[in-house]
Order: sequence, then structure tokens, then C-alpha cells
Amino acid sequence: ALSGDGKTPIYMAADGKLTALFAVADAIKPDAVEAIRLLKEMNVKLVMLTGDNSLTAKAVAAKVGIDEVRSEVLPGDKAGEVARLQNMGYTVAMVGDGVNDAASIKTADIGVGMGITGTDVTKNVADMVLADDNFATIVSAVEEGRRIYDNIRKAIQFLLASNASEVLSIFTATLLGFTILEPVHLLWINLITDCFPALSLAMEREDDDIMRRPPRNPKEGIFANGMGFEVAYQGVMLAAITVAAYCIGHFRDLGTWNVIGSAASPHGMTMAFLTMNLAEIFHSFNMRTQHGSIFAKKGQNMWLWGSFALALLLTSAVVFIDPIAEVFSLATDFGFDEFVIAFALALSTIVIVEIVKCFQRMYYKNKR
Repeated sequence: ALSGDGKTPIYMAADGKLTALFAVADAIKPDAVEAIRLLKEMNVKLVMLTGDNSLTAKAVAAKVGIDEVRSEVLPGDKAGEVARLQNMGYTVAMVGDGVNDAASIKTADIGVGMGITGTDVTKNVADMVLADDNFATIVSAVEEGRRIYDNIRKAIQFLLASNASEVLSIFTATLLGFTILEPVHLLWINLITDCFPALSLAMEREDDDIMRRPPRNPKEGIFANGMGFEVAYQGVMLAAITVAAYCIGHFRDLGTWNVIGSAASPHGMTMAFLTMNLAEIFHSFNMRTQHGSIFAKKGQNMWLWGSFALALLLTSAVVFIDPIAEVFSLATDFGFDEFVIAFALALSTIVIVEIVKCFQRMYYKNKR
């Protein structure tokens, strides 16, 4: 004879008395246990909602490492539990496969359905469907989502700091009565120097601590966690280095450090143009991690190195090929020693940002 599910064999004696029973249990996938451990490390609250007997639910929860369990729960109660957690301020993701999970999956902020064993009703109301029915895939999705969000912030921070430096440089030069950069120079910087590194930052691998961070507050702005301060000081830093480079070039032209109301200085403008290009290229490497040291970050972003090589090659061609330099109103007798000075000034951006990051890490460690 077969049990009610049509699969489990029940052996009966000739007189109708039960002699043996074979039970079947769903095996727990090993990677599910590791996934749950990672989620708990991320301070994600895990709750099991099941209609099973409390003893069964507790036994399964103990094996996989879930501390909080709701057993013998009716389908309507699942949706109510999701709503209760939402009212407490949680962002709730509900995972399920059966028809009885559809209401709670629809109520949750993120409904997750099973692609293989899940019913059509559940998959239709879900926001995300696991094609492999593997709970560990959720952890991979969280990690990828955090990486993408981090990289968007890195690109925005890089572009805002770079553009702020250009505005501040032009503003300072206007107040002091000299021309530090021409419109064509700004166009070159925005199209070549800023564009490729910003795109390359989107390909950056995740930070080492990305899965140990607590969940991000969905109400926090893009400038949270010190990003507003970082854009401000980095913009000032890049502008100060550019103005300093102009002063050095101006001194080589006219033999004086006084740039207030001075005449056009080809060497000063060339130094400023080259230094701002190089400084922003180097600064893109600072953006590989917001607060961590770039020297401690594992792996390399080959896209970023490629954009560095391309921008350096093209900018050097503009500076050292005389016909192109004339089009850009740059000095045609620009020396290699000046290139070394500009390179050193630009490289200082990495040193400065690394020092600031060190203090930031100390501050956030004490804050925690």
C-alpha cells in the first residue's frame, strides 16, 4: 500500500496490522548551511515559517543554524508575520515555493520563489526566482548587489571630486586674474581622463569585508558614511595640486611666483593641464575602496590599468607632439623634467588620500 502522498510505501500484515513504515526526508544541502552562516554574519535576521510540527521544525532549524522558528503556521499567518516584521522597520525577503506561500511572498519587500519546485502562482507573484532552487544563490545575489552599489558610489565620488577640482581651479584662477585652463582642456579632461576610469570602476571587484557589513539603511542617501566629506576634500586637494603645478610652470616662464593678474603662461598652463590629467588618473585608483588601503586590496582591476595607460598615452601625445600642443595652446618646448614634476605632484594624491583613509578607519573603528 502507499501513503497519502502516493510515494511512501506502507507495509501491512495480512490481518491489516501495521508492520513497517518507510519515511522520506528532504536532504539539507551543505551549501545552505554555509549560506545561513554568512547571512547571520551580515546581521541578517533569519526566521523559519513553516506549517510543520514544532518538533520537526526545531530539528531542521538546529541542523541549518536558524535560531528563530515559527511552526504550525497557517498560510494567512505567514503574511501577517511578514507584515509584523515590516512594521518593526525590517526590510523583509520571503522565500517559498508552495501556493500557501504566495500571499506572504507578495506582502514581502522582496519575494523569492523557487524556479524548479515552485508553483506557478508563487513564481508569478515573486520579485526574484531562483532558477536552481538553491538558497545559497540568495547570498551570491546579495554580494553582487552590494558590489554593484559600491561601484556606483565609487564612480560617482570620482566624477564629483574630479569636476569639483576643475570648478575650484577655474574659480581660483579667475579670482586671481589669470587663465589656468582653456575650454578645450576641460573638454579633454572630461571626455578622456574622467570617462574611462569612471567606467572601469564599475568593473571593480568587491571589498574583502563586503559580506561582513550590516545591512544598509534603505533611507540613507548616496552621500552617507562620509562620502560628502570625501568629495569635498578630494576636490580641494586636486584643485590645490593643479594650481601649484601652474605656479611652478609660471615660474619657469617668467621667473616669478606671483601669478596674480599675470600674463598668459604657456608652461604654467601646460603644467596645470598635465598635472590635473595625471592627478585624476591616479585618484581613480584611490576610489577602488572607500576607506580601505588600495595596497591591501586583493586583486587588480585590469580595466582601470588599461584606462590609465590609454589616458596617459593620449595626454602625453597632446603635450609632447608639437602640432597637437599648438592646437591645445600648450608650450611646444615642454621638458621631460617638467613632466617628472607634474607626475610627482599627481602621485601625491595617493599619499594624501591614504593618510586620510588611515584616520577614517581609526574613527569608524572607535565609533563602532
